[in-house]
Amino acid sequence: MLEVAIPNKGSLSEEAVNLIKAAGYNCRRDEKDLMARDPENETEFFFLRPRDIATYVSTGVLQTGITGRDLAIDSGMPFVELLPLGFGKSTFRYAVPKESKLTPGKFGGLRIATSYPALVERDLKARGLKASIVKLDGAVEISVRLGVADVIADVVQSGRTLDQAGLKIVGEPILESEAVVIARDAKTAKAAAVKLFLQRLSGIVTARDYVVVEYDIPRAKLKKACAVTPGIESPTISPLSENGWVAVKSMAKRRQVNRIMDQLEALGAKGIIITDIRTCRL
Repeated sequence: MLEVAIPNKGSLSEEAVNLIKAAGYNCRRDEKDLMARDPENETEFFFLRPRDIATYVSTGVLQTGITGRDLAIDSGMPFVELLPLGFGKSTFRYAVPKESKLTPGKFGGLRIATSYPALVERDLKARGLKASIVKLDGAVEISVRLGVADVIADVVQSGRTLDQAGLKIVGEPILESEAVVIARDAKTAKAAAVKLFLQRLSGIVTARDYVVVEYDIPRAKLKKACAVTPGIESPTISPLSENGWVAVKSMAKRRQVNRIMDQLEALGAKGIIITDIRTCRL
C-alpha cells in the first residue's frame, strides 16, 4: 500500500488534491478526516501540516509526500526531491525598511526575523556571516516596526504585504520554491508504486504546458508549417481529399499558441484548432 502525505489545508492542499484526482487517484475526504483510502490504486493519503510532511517522509513513516520546497528544506530533515509540480510558486527573500541602505552582505550582528530559521542559517553560513535569528510563527513583516528585528526573511509572492509594512526587498532570492514531491531517499523513489505515482502526476503536469495544434495546409507550404509546429518527435501528417492539401497534428507549448496561430494563418493554413491535453507521457 503506497502512503502519501498531502498538505491538510491552504492553497497547496487544494491544488495537490486536484492534481492527484486528475492523475486517477481517489483522495476524497471530509473536512476533518486525516486520511483517505483509495483501494483500487492501493494508496492511502494522509493530510498533514505542510511543515511536518518532510519529517514524516524522511523518517520513513510515509513513502512520499507533497509539500513546498522551502518547507522541506527548512525542516532540516534529509530528503530527495522527485518532481516539481508547477504550483505554489514563491521566492524566499530578505526585506529591510524602505529608507534603509542595508544589503545582505551587511547583515552580520543584526536581528533577522523569520518563520524559516534553517533557511536563513544556511544562507548566512554561505555568506560567512553571523546574526541573531528571531523565530516567529507568522506576521513576520510587522516585526521591524515593533522593534523586534532589523531585517526579515520571508516567503514573497506579490510583495504587496511587504510594501504595506514599509519594507523593501534586498538581494537576490534566497530560494525559489514551489510544490514538490519528495521521498526519503533514491531507493524509496525507485519503488514500483512510487514510480507509478510520479509518472501519473508528471503526465498531468506536462500536459498543462502543452496543447495539440491541428490545421490544414497546402502541401507546398508544409515544410514551413512544420518548422512552426515541429512537435515532440515530428508532426503527424495525413493527406486530404482536396488535391494538394494535407492535415497536420502536432503538440506545442501552450505559451506559444497565439504566435503559432498567427504564423500558420500567414502561411495559408485553414481550420486551425487548438485542443487541451488532459494527460500525456513524453
